[in-house]
Amino acid sequence: MLKDYLSDTIAAISTSCGEGGIGIVRLSGKKALAIADKIFISRSGACAANFKSYTLHYGKICVQGQPLDEVLLSVMRKPKSYTREDVVEINCHGGAVVLQKILALALEKGARLAEPGEFTKRAFLNGRIDLAQAEAVIDIIRAKTDSALRLSLSQLSGGLSKEINKIRRGVLDILVSLEAAIDFPEEDLQPKNKQKNLQNLKIISANLEQLLQDSFGGRILREGIQVVICGRPNVGKSSLLNALLKKERSIVTAIAGTTRDTIEELLDIKGIPVKIIDTAGILRARNLIEKQAVLRSHKQITLADLVIILFEANKKLNRHDWKLVKQIKHKKAIAVINKIDLGLKIEKDEIAGVFQKVIELSAKKGKNLKLLEDAIAEFAGQGKLLNPESICVSNLRHIQALKKVLEALKQTKSSWEQNDSLEFVAQSLKDAGVYLDRILGKSFSEDLLEKIFADFCIGK
Repeated sequence: MLKDYLSDTIAAISTSCGEGGIGIVRLSGKKALAIADKIFISRSGACAANFKSYTLHYGKICVQGQPLDEVLLSVMRKPKSYTREDVVEINCHGGAVVLQKILALALEKGARLAEPGEFTKRAFLNGRIDLAQAEAVIDIIRAKTDSALRLSLSQLSGGLSKEINKIRRGVLDILVSLEAAIDFPEEDLQPKNKQKNLQNLKIISANLEQLLQDSFGGRILREGIQVVICGRPNVGKSSLLNALLKKERSIVTAIAGTTRDTIEELLDIKGIPVKIIDTAGILRARNLIEKQAVLRSHKQITLADLVIILFEANKKLNRHDWKLVKQIKHKKAIAVINKIDLGLKIEKDEIAGVFQKVIELSAKKGKNLKLLEDAIAEFAGQGKLLNPESICVSNLRHIQALKKVLEALKQTKSSWEQNDSLEFVAQSLKDAGVYLDRILGKSFSEDLLEKIFADFCIGK
């Protein structure tokens, strides 16, 4: 089925929707050059089929002999292309109409519209990249910070794949030794190799545990955290959001209840993608609009990874403050005493007894904001710095597979130490190998590929 799938020549618009200076229509497959010859007329008069690889050619796309657009056509011949097939890219003007017309021409002349992620899927199926590298492509496209981008680039370049392959080779070496002892029992190989193999198994398991331990930081860099600002009316929630964003995003007035809806923005705090949400501070709804605002605030607090609860420095705690404290008692939270520029009347010790982290600042004056940013970053890193340059697992599918590998290796160690049959011990190692192969794509189902590449954009 996959063989037939790869026989088609595919085409798609590879640049994003909307107007731009340049747009690209990409073709990949055995007919890519032939289709280009049918719609492209080069200034030199040469045929696309005769163009050398990695060359760029000026000409026009024509419909029934009439020029449609001036373009640059680039050629990348197999196997040294992104898909390891013949690839043609038509660089035209970036208008929606011209792009759609050029794509329609390519489809009319024999190409098929590419599915989401199909170019990258072909790169995987044709052996140019493994499955872990293929998944890194969408992470690069969706990277929200420089650190997330560096992490994804490291995975695309094969950093994670090398580490997984290293673990895989270690598992296979032990399995080969076991199989030899099973196949040649008269040689009595088991006593000689058992301690050495158990030691190697211990080292492999320790490396796996380290990868899984670092995976929290990897997922944070990849997906970010959701931080909700809450507090009673007029404590300065919108001012804090604006101060963190360094721009006027929320309307700030002296009137309590100005914010009636949740406001979301994305921040880069020390390389960590942080979705920060300003919520309505209305505690007692006076009408239907305010009731909806309160419900949305409560929902966002429930979904938050971290809650920032604001108190006013120049006012004592009241029952509304304590009501909010009670609501978030099961959440990870940072207490912020705002408006310190107006004096300090609040009983700080009361808050310090409830929250592990209490920060005094002035959102309006921009004082001590760095302390809050440091606290958010500390929460995200769980007390340690996240290093995007290191080998790090960030993909949930990979994390789940590695947990299965670790379980299988623990079963192997337990069975071996209890002197179970070598066939039983070997089966656990084989199970570990299967899960490692699934990460790299050495073993996969078409359903798995469908699930992975469905999230890609068309044209990539």
